Amino acid sequence: MPKTSLIIAVYNNKKYLELVFAGLERQTFKDFEVIIADDGSNSSIAEFLSEYKKNSSFAIKHVWHEDKGFRKNKILNEAIRHSESDYLVIIDGDCVPHKEFMKEHFISKKANTCFTGRRINLSEKFTALLTPANVREGIIENNIPLLFIDAIFGKSNYVEKGIYFKSQFLRKLFNKKKRGLLGCNFSLMKKDLLDINGFDERYEAPSIGEDSDIQFRLELKGVAIESLNHIAVQYHLYHKLQDRPQINLDLFEKIKKERIPFTPYGIEKK
Repeated sequence: MPKTSLIIAVYNNKKYLELVFAGLERQTFKDFEVIIADDGSNSSIAEFLSEYKKNSSFAIKHVWHEDKGFRKNKILNEAIRHSESDYLVIIDGDCVPHKEFMKEHFISKKANTCFTGRRINLSEKFTALLTPANVREGIIENNIPLLFIDAIFGKSNYVEKGIYFKSQFLRKLFNKKKRGLLGCNFSLMKKDLLDINGFDERYEAPSIGEDSDIQFRLELKGVAIESLNHIAVQYHLYHKLQDRPQINLDLFEKIKKERIPFTPYGIEKK
């Protein structure tokens, strides 16, 4: 049984998934399985995974459903069902992890606590420079000064979030502030997520459903949200932002009024 199950939400972008996997190959912590939560990608993802598995240092599962629009929460729930570990780390398929990413999430492991890291948003220009080979060599982590310059000229942002702190003093100093759960970078005990029945599958558009809603219901259940700013670091590959429709906000307002942690529209259907 792996010590950690890493769930990666993907949709169609094989090139970005190759970069994420290159980042996983660099991890100092190795005892994890990867579960690809595939929201209806074409055959390119399955073909890539089939070939990659032949020489992979970590176990890979591919969980897929038919493309019927944005159903990320539904496929995340299916991935949770397939997970073998009692500890889950959840990211997106456009976020390359720092080499200490999995270690930092795992050693933070604690019941009734959800840990959330942060990310740099890489510019289109810097993202275009990346290949699996140079990601394996640490091109992002080793070029933070260049990223600060790119923040001025190339529109990378939140570059300061990419600085990894080893100092316990700095870690405590920069994590005093309470931060919200980031849906592409969080970890928790599987039991804590099962206790709220996972993700609410009524969210069928980006935002809210994979982070704000989860945080709200976890906190109702007594689960604390703790920040891993400058500790669990990742690098978000450039893409155009998707629309954030009002329907998600309306559903979240309804859930906040009801104040019920367990969703009947999650892993187990009641």
